[in-house]
Amino acid sequence: MSELSAIDREWQALEHIATLVAVIRLDGAAARVNAALENALGVSRKSILGHYFGGFFQDDELMHKALVDARAQRFSSLRFEAQLRRSLQDAFPVHANLSWWEEDETILVELWPLEQQVRQDREERVREQALANKELIRNLAHEIKNPLGGIRGAAQLLELELPDAQLKEYTDVIIHEADRLQALVDRLLAPHRHPHTVGDVNIHEVCERVCQLVLLEYPQGLRIERDYDTSLPEIRGDREQLIQALLNIVQNAAQVLVPQMAQGDAHITLRTRIARQLTLGRKRHKLALELHVIDNGPGIEPDIKERIFYPLVTGRDGGTGLGLPLAQTFVQRHEGLIECESEPGRTDFRIMLPLTD
Repeated sequence: MSELSAIDREWQALEHIATLVAVIRLDGAAARVNAALENALGVSRKSILGHYFGGFFQDDELMHKALVDARAQRFSSLRFEAQLRRSLQDAFPVHANLSWWEEDETILVELWPLEQQVRQDREERVREQALANKELIRNLAHEIKNPLGGIRGAAQLLELELPDAQLKEYTDVIIHEADRLQALVDRLLAPHRHPHTVGDVNIHEVCERVCQLVLLEYPQGLRIERDYDTSLPEIRGDREQLIQALLNIVQNAAQVLVPQMAQGDAHITLRTRIARQLTLGRKRHKLALELHVIDNGPGIEPDIKERIFYPLVTGRDGGTGLGLPLAQTFVQRHEGLIECESEPGRTDFRIMLPLTD
């Protein structure tokens, strides 16, 4: 096998890693780039190859100095932090490692997005917290469930023995509150009771079902916009769980938009897109689905923004604080994750689900 084909074979492996990789010549032009770098820059590979690679940095002096040092053979490996430009987006920070390849006199550039590391750390914390919450909720719900039955039964027996019918008002309160707590416990235990039934699911059918349910509940003043990528393939998953997860998020959005509905200025956008080379749960997926739920509400209160997926945390009067944790649980059953970015006037929940292994 020729040396060229061996190099190509080695480079092919770099097409499937998360690290952003480029090979540049001593004149600074890009000779090779992998798919992760192409996606990060937001431009086609043809727009990168043959062009001065330093131009993709906020401060191209860093790359210029590295090239000067490489020509003078002053380093075998060089590290620095920089800002990488992106098409139609803000620049983002990266940690760069440059290695000198003496055999063919080129420089291997490896870039690790710092925001990606922060995101992965946050994702790991969310997963660990979700596991801890699941165990805590299950144990707590079982501990509450048994005494509730006893309290309700005792109230019913007491009601039969009351000498004054007017006192029945008090036993009615006990029975009503016991039933309310029982319903809450049932919701806490719901994810653990439902079997995970997997089949082929069209995500846009899921979206349309949720839109139908929410618009029936809020027929006036709410506009739901669809921005679908109709080329998306079907995913393997539990249709009912995915409907419930999305419904919980869209209902939350609709509930905070109630004041704006009266003015006819409430809208929610459902957007589907394909994502490439996405890491979920420390596993790299070639293709993944991104489903955004975007609303123009007041945003999430800063003091609870980091805890919205914790059980019983809510920023809304009358809320149970269970909708988002249950949604996260159902999505994690599909090896996916829900993330949220929020500011006044725009809240974006992003559901990420793998399409391939």
